[in-house]
Amino acid sequence: MFVDERIVTLFKRNAHHTLTYWSVFFSFGLCIAFLGPTILDLQCQTNSTLSQITWVFFAQQFCLLIGSSIGGIFKRTLFSALAALFVSAFIISVIFAIIPLCNNVLMLAIAMAVSGFAMGIIDTIANIQLVAIYQRDSAVFLQALHFFIGFGALVSPLIADPFLSETGCGNVTENGTEIMHHFRNMLRNSPIAEHNIHLSNSSHQGQEEESNVHFAFWIMALINLPVPLAVLFLMYREQLIPCCPSGTPRLLDKDELAMENPQGAEGSDVEERQHEAGGHGNIFSCCQNDNLRGLPVSFFMIHILGGMVLFMTDGIVGTYAGFVYTYAVQSPISLAHKTAGYLASIFWAAITVGRLLSIPLSYRFQPVRLLMFNMAGAIVTVLMLLIFYTSHIFLFVGTCLCGLFLSSIFPCMLAYTEDILDYQGCATPVLVTSAGMGEMVMQVVVGSIIQTEGSYSFLLCGMIIACIGFILFIGLLLFDRMHRNYLTGTSKKSAMVEEPAVEQNESTKTEQAADKESS
Repeated sequence: MFVDERIVTLFKRNAHHTLTYWSVFFSFGLCIAFLGPTILDLQCQTNSTLSQITWVFFAQQFCLLIGSSIGGIFKRTLFSALAALFVSAFIISVIFAIIPLCNNVLMLAIAMAVSGFAMGIIDTIANIQLVAIYQRDSAVFLQALHFFIGFGALVSPLIADPFLSETGCGNVTENGTEIMHHFRNMLRNSPIAEHNIHLSNSSHQGQEEESNVHFAFWIMALINLPVPLAVLFLMYREQLIPCCPSGTPRLLDKDELAMENPQGAEGSDVEERQHEAGGHGNIFSCCQNDNLRGLPVSFFMIHILGGMVLFMTDGIVGTYAGFVYTYAVQSPISLAHKTAGYLASIFWAAITVGRLLSIPLSYRFQPVRLLMFNMAGAIVTVLMLLIFYTSHIFLFVGTCLCGLFLSSIFPCMLAYTEDILDYQGCATPVLVTSAGMGEMVMQVVVGSIIQTEGSYSFLLCGMIIACIGFILFIGLLLFDRMHRNYLTGTSKKSAMVEEPAVEQNESTKTEQAADKESS
């Protein structure tokens, strides 16, 4: 068979948990992609300028980062983890429902901040729970988990598109900066919505139409509602709902993992060592844990370098999705605005397809090999985009290839670092937080450079970031070897200490037997 029977058996044992965690990542994808195509209608709804409405993006991303950082505190029991997922998924449905009622930017920013916090908790807990269940076999299931982000990100613009207005409000100030024009270009020309809106206000002043976008938000709220219900049903199946007659809430502990993990007792030992070293808690508890003292430098460098690699690669994802439209409509490419709007759609579609293809590939190949191939492919793709910077066709081809290569780096890095650290340490919250920071910071940095240096610097920045990420990855490989040598040396020392004790016990038994015979 293409998939090992052992993997199939593991999935069957944990199918309900796994499908539930995948479904909450669909909520994550829904929430992360709807702002782009609806931002003009929300601008009209809140009677705000474009420079004011862009703070909504910052509010969501910043609170997503906070939620990712502290989400690990809910992992201590299965009840707390599922309860946090239920509340977070339900909050996303509530936010979708109340967005049409937000009549000013401040209310909308607060709503998006709350949704971002819920998204961050979902991001951390779902990754942690899958890694805890499948451990060394988690790569396949993490690829599927992150596929559902892309799937949700494709669905929400499709839902919003029929309800979008064809004209803006005409309240964008004429003295906006170039970077504000970038945001307008990026957001008005969403991957799905096809708006023939010009940068000049003169073409549509006084031509306002009533927006029906509130129907799109209510539809998304209804579509997302089965997700918290699925989490609630899982809690009922696991006898974790207090109002139901059931036993005490069960821990996702070493006994359960030992039954589900093919390594058996080895998995239990790993879980015990993970608890001693702080486990997959939040970043702050990991840093304050006293049991981290005495660990080798390689243990900490693996966390740092793994996070920095994702800081760079996820930064490229956010930057490319955000600025490829601005790059395409300017010289020397100078694509038509409507045609350039398809580039972001192609990029996200490629990421979704790439994560789907990575599910069987992650079973056939080790995560480190997939990481090496994907990062090298991303560098070559951006280099070819630099070389053929005047080619319209290769811009579309390169966008597709770039999405495919970048799609599976995060789940592969998560599986790889957890395997290096033997599922102890705090790799999951560190990597999730670092990826979120990279996506937020790199957009600001690259946007400022494009504003001062021109559109060509977009690809040049991408090339530099990709090369820095690859260099950091090589450093991670070196510390991987150092850490494995440390673990090998530690195990040999333990064996040498145990051997004299065994010999002493055997000699004692021999002497006791001789004494009995003489007596």
